[in-house]
Amino acid sequence: MLQFDPPRELDRLAEQALAGARAARTLPMEALLRGDQFIVALDVPGMNAADIDVTVEGNVVTIKACRRPLRREGDEVIVDERPHGELRRQLFLGDNLDRNKLSAAYCRGVLTLTIPLLQESKPRTVEIESAGEGEQTIRP
Repeated sequence: MLQFDPPRELDRLAEQALAGARAARTLPMEALLRGDQFIVALDVPGMNAADIDVTVEGNVVTIKACRRPLRREGDEVIVDERPHGELRRQLFLGDNLDRNKLSAAYCRGVLTLTIPLLQESKPRTVEIESAGEGEQTIRP
């Protein structure tokens, strides 16, 4: 059973007034480069994989997730601070990423996108030819 806590309720109302009620409509993320892969992890807690949609168009990846409220008709809502509805995030990918090989996995409330670097974007070693001592070789 929830108890009414006036100081906490005032704090909550102040947070909503300053940030806007349910202003969080984006998905928090972490992005990193690991070896030759770009990895993005997005928090989508309390959702099923079927509630999440990932699309790629050009160099833009759009992630949409839909969270439905728990309440049903006839329920008396005591507290409702969780964001509901459509949450979305767009990522603009660099030209060095292989969008065609983007993969997505969902586990324990985290959506992980893995995007490999394009082969031609990976660093490569250039072999240096050795000319005889005192000679300079210039090739046309």
